[in-house]
Formats: sequence, C-alpha cells, structure tokens
Amino acid sequence: MNGYEILDGALLNSFIGEGTKFKGEFELDGLLRIDGDFTGIIRTKGKVLVNGRAECEIHAGAVIISGIVKGNIFSTKHVEIRSTGMVIGDITTPSLIIEEGVIFCGNCKIRKQGEITKQSSSVKEEDIKEEPVNNNPSETSPENNQTRNASKNNLQTEIYKNYLDNGNKNRNEEEKINKDENIYIENKY
Repeated sequence: MNGYEILDGALLNSFIGEGTKFKGEFELDGLLRIDGDFTGIIRTKGKVLVNGRAECEIHAGAVIISGIVKGNIFSTKHVEIRSTGMVIGDITTPSLIIEEGVIFCGNCKIRKQGEITKQSSSVKEEDIKEEPVNNNPSETSPENNQTRNASKNNLQTEIYKNYLDNGNKNRNEEEKINKDENIYIENKY
C-alpha cells in the first residue's frame, strides 16, 4: 500500500501537516489533506480535505473544508463546507453542502456532473454581482445593496485577516512558551 490512511474509502497519499507551508502546483491521484498552509493550484480526481489554510485554486472530485480556502473551487462530485469552514471565492460543483456557521463570500454555480470545465482563476471582485435577497422592495434599492454588499465583504475580509493573524500569534506564543520552558529546564539542571 502506497498511502498512509484510508478515509471514506479514499487512500490518503498526500498530506501537508500542521505547521508546514507549501507553495506551488500540486497534482495527484487520490486524497490530499491540508492541515498546514498551502498556496498555489491543486488538481486531483480524488478528494481534497482542507483543515488548515489554502490560498489556491482547487480542481478536484470532492472537496471538504473545515479550515479556510481563499480561491475558486471546481468540483466534479461535491463540495462540503463544515461549520468551522470559511470560503472566500467562487464554487462550481454539481452538489454543495454548507453547514450552519460557515462563512462563505463568493458565488456558487451548480452544474451537472460532466459540465464542469476548467475556468480561469482571473475573476475580479468587481466583476462579481450579488443579487438582493431581501423581499422588501423599499430595502432593495441598488444603493442599499451596494452598501450592504460592501459591508458584508469588508466584514468577511476582516474576519479572514483576523483568523490569519491569530494563527500567526498562536504559533509565535507557542514558540515563546517552548523557548521559555527550555531555558527553565536548562537553568534548573
């Protein structure tokens, strides 16, 4: 067996562990699990599990997100965003599952299996238009929608930045604690 672990019948053959940073293009057959930080492009017919942070474009059979993804997702089977997940980008998939508590800022296109084709990752935020959800005609003026959408995008971007900052602060605090413990042990003995 070439893989490490079997998850939902899929062989885990690639793993980016917690505390690991990887940049580039990742092409594989099978399952990729990201617990660390990844930046780039992912291509697989298998599954991608994101528990860490990924700033990338993902082309996969299935995508399951419990961490943060900033970038577009193209799935031929399904995308699942779990309650701890955050996605900032567009999703194209035949099936989408979003749990309560998810932060999702982007557009979603539900396509039949086989209709999903490679699309450009050069979509600009100013090209994305949101349709009003409110059924009250007095509150759906273009001015109100622009203000509401700008506030929503700013809030979600701020949450994303805070999450990244807190991740770095936590790592720095852990390093400081480990260093202090080593100094204490050296001084004690």
